[in-house]
Amino acid sequence: MKLRQLFFAAFAFLFFTGVAQAGTTGALPWEGPLRTIAQSLTGPVAFSVALIGIFSTGATLVWGGEMNEFARRAALLGLIVAVLVFATNILSSAFGVTGALI
Repeated sequence: MKLRQLFFAAFAFLFFTGVAQAGTTGALPWEGPLRTIAQSLTGPVAFSVALIGIFSTGATLVWGGEMNEFARRAALLGLIVAVLVFATNILSSAFGVTGALI
């Protein structure tokens, strides 16, 4: 019985040390794609698209005339997304903040 417990303890020690060493690599699997998305949202193309989006949704809300509730909420959602991307670009260029808002 002692031999079985010793064998189990040795197996558990060898198994769990490998798992523990594998977990110390640093980066989690989803950090790479999130970093790529953050970098693409702070580029010059995203800045231009956000600026055009702010202008177009603002103009739609001001001069859109009679809109139903769904269209108005969709325009507001587009405006919010454009402002978030625009603010991320401004913060990254002015203060050096990279990806902290995303």
